[in-house]
Amino acid sequence: MKPMFSIRMLSAACAAVALQQFAIAADDGPPPGAAADKLAQARSLIKSKQWPEAVGELKRVNDTGNADWNNLMGYSLRKGKTPDLEGAERFYNEALRLNPAHRGALEYSGELYLMKGDLATAEKRLAALDKACRLGCDEYTDLKKAIERYKADGNKYVAGHY
Repeated sequence: MKPMFSIRMLSAACAAVALQQFAIAADDGPPPGAAADKLAQARSLIKSKQWPEAVGELKRVNDTGNADWNNLMGYSLRKGKTPDLEGAERFYNEALRLNPAHRGALEYSGELYLMKGDLATAEKRLAALDKACRLGCDEYTDLKKAIERYKADGNKYVAGHY
């Protein structure tokens, strides 16, 4: 009877870790079975690259205490026709204050720092992603590739690479 109890405990612990990893993914939304995603409309607008509309929807939702909300706002501001890098940085930093292991905010802020010519900080974000992505993740791979492109381009930001 005791070994069965231990196996159940181990299974529950593994499931909890898996849910935690899912919950901190970049922009995947809430885990299965969670309450409705109030950021779904903003995510849809972002997916279709409607940056001003996404910013407007995020402002409407106004969930400033949510790391995902801050990450999506930073991303939308950075990706717009006229990028607001300072605004994006503020929102990414707030997302990371709320959740220091937020993989999306770590990746996207790393890309932002490349845009600003700050390779050292981008590499710090990559190191933080390495720790946050215990078994590897797309965010780590994407930022690593962006840093490699940045270096290959002579430590210069080239539009369209990030």
